[in-house]
Amino acid sequence: MVMQEGNIQRRVRPTHPGAVLRHMLEELTTDERDQFATLTQKELAKRLGVPARAINELIHERRAMTADMAIRLSRVFKTTPDIWMNLQKAVDLWDAAQANKNQYAKLRPIAA
Repeated sequence: MVMQEGNIQRRVRPTHPGAVLRHMLEELTTDERDQFATLTQKELAKRLGVPARAINELIHERRAMTADMAIRLSRVFKTTPDIWMNLQKAVDLWDAAQANKNQYAKLRPIAA
């Protein structure tokens, strides 16, 4: 099923926020590593005040981004919670569209 996003049709699943976080942890530059002290999952979890398992499950895309986690990440990485939540929203919509595509195809608009 092709998911419509405005004028853009999406054929592949959007990027999970955990994949973005994983990439951020992998791609820290030398200067940033000084600031974040070679940030590991465990160290990030400690900074965020969450269990390390929560970070591991998130970066392996086995856990959804929550509003609480989005706020915590936005504080540590100087982003906004909306960035993280919008990534999750796109994934959730895609997953729902894929899981229920046959049912959605049967739905018809109400004539006005």
